[in-house]
Amino acid sequence: MTTVEDAPAGANDARGRVAELHAIREQARQGPSERATEAQRAKGKLTARERIDLLLDEGSFNEVEPLRRHRATGFGLEAKKPYTDGVITGWGTVHGRTVFVYAHDFRIFGGALGEAHATKIHKIMDMAIQAGAPLVSLNDGAGARIQEGVSALAGYGGIFQRNTKASGVIPQISVMLGPCAGGAAYSPALTDFVFMVRETSQMFITGPDVVRAVTGEEITQNGLGGADVHAETSGVAHFAYDDEATCLEEVRYLISLLPSNNRENPPTVDCEDPADRSGDALLDLVPADGNRPYDMHKVIEEIVDDGEYLEIHERWATNIICALSRLDGRVVGIIANQPQSLAGVLDIEASEKAARFVQMCDAFNIPLITLLDVPGFLPGVDQEHGGIIRHGAKLLYAYCNATVPRISIVLRKAYGGAYIVMDSQSIGADLTYAWPTNEIAVMGAEGAAGVIFRRQIADAEDPDAMRARMVKEYKSELMHPYYAAERGLVDDVIDPSNTREVLIRSLEMLRTKHADLPARKHGNPPQ
Repeated sequence: MTTVEDAPAGANDARGRVAELHAIREQARQGPSERATEAQRAKGKLTARERIDLLLDEGSFNEVEPLRRHRATGFGLEAKKPYTDGVITGWGTVHGRTVFVYAHDFRIFGGALGEAHATKIHKIMDMAIQAGAPLVSLNDGAGARIQEGVSALAGYGGIFQRNTKASGVIPQISVMLGPCAGGAAYSPALTDFVFMVRETSQMFITGPDVVRAVTGEEITQNGLGGADVHAETSGVAHFAYDDEATCLEEVRYLISLLPSNNRENPPTVDCEDPADRSGDALLDLVPADGNRPYDMHKVIEEIVDDGEYLEIHERWATNIICALSRLDGRVVGIIANQPQSLAGVLDIEASEKAARFVQMCDAFNIPLITLLDVPGFLPGVDQEHGGIIRHGAKLLYAYCNATVPRISIVLRKAYGGAYIVMDSQSIGADLTYAWPTNEIAVMGAEGAAGVIFRRQIADAEDPDAMRARMVKEYKSELMHPYYAAERGLVDDVIDPSNTREVLIRSLEMLRTKHADLPARKHGNPPQ
């Protein structure tokens, strides 16, 4: 390793000093050794600099503190002081917009965090907050550097504090490209989005060895905290991909849909998809029979620009869809019940998923489109004991607290408290529309008739015939498609084929919406 002490002869003149600088910078760029690089690639992983090159626009990276080295002593550290100290920090551009990044270099101390390493991350996080630009962390580290003791732990505290400070101010994206264990896992959990790569990335608080020692359970690292586990079961990961290149390309796509900070609107693009394009296919996609399932993804594809959208948490809580897309070139957030999964009911996980998405969209000035086809909340002992009241209230709170433009459309069923929670007019939706197939009611006609006309049905000579008659009567009186419109609970009943045009015109009107919440330090949302 080239250092000031063993600088080449002639380094005392300007040209010699410049040559020395280039030699040192090249050493920092190359990393510790070719052997360490080969070991990284043998695990199927790219180097930190290769990852940054994939994330950022070509030639745009500006590194900060590439020559930083630790000052720790003891346990052999004084003899090993590599440049960068195991983390590469700086800024560049993604689609021409400034983005800050830090990337753990697993080749140096296994990417473990020490005092100097943490200080570099703190600095780049502060710069991102001050500049009002997104922050992307490329995580591939072995946790705290044990040799540095409590100083390393304090470094994590500084990261967590800045994650919280930046929350709702700048987009924060965590990309898991290797191990992330113990307290280190809390930083990604505090950010807006978490990406993972299958087989090579894992997240857990206590690893398989500790689990085995404490509980006796045998499990692998991927089985405990791999990408598929967190994308499907825990909900910790929003996205999971098979390789790093695809993962980082999707990070770039996500950034293209987000504003740089909470004081800006998301970027707009030119749109060749006509705003008044008719969606005749919608008439056949959604069956009038409320008991027949269909794929809500196809409805979304028919409405949005060119059928393109980015689904968030695609494989977790699949009974609700959360997606970012565009209408007439402007970014929108879409929340939609999915009749193909649990009939589209709201449960604990769906409520949490949608609530966090609503909060994210509201923080970053992204209008909300809600597509309703919800039969209610999922009944069951597990749901009640698991706190469905508390978790469902999270979604209710998020919608009520949101000040961005909010438009809801009732496609079919909208029953009970779930109808209210899914951004109904009564909780502040700016505009509410319904298709002529809508059924807005306290509950389904069969259940309602069974409650209201229980005695008449029981006393009838033919209870089944009486029940059918009462169901028909209830539907005709309280569940016809225009009942809510007649009472001003929806703003209009629209032709489904005009949905795209209606939404675009409504969003254009709401583009200058300004709404203030009461003065307060912060709310106290249900947890």
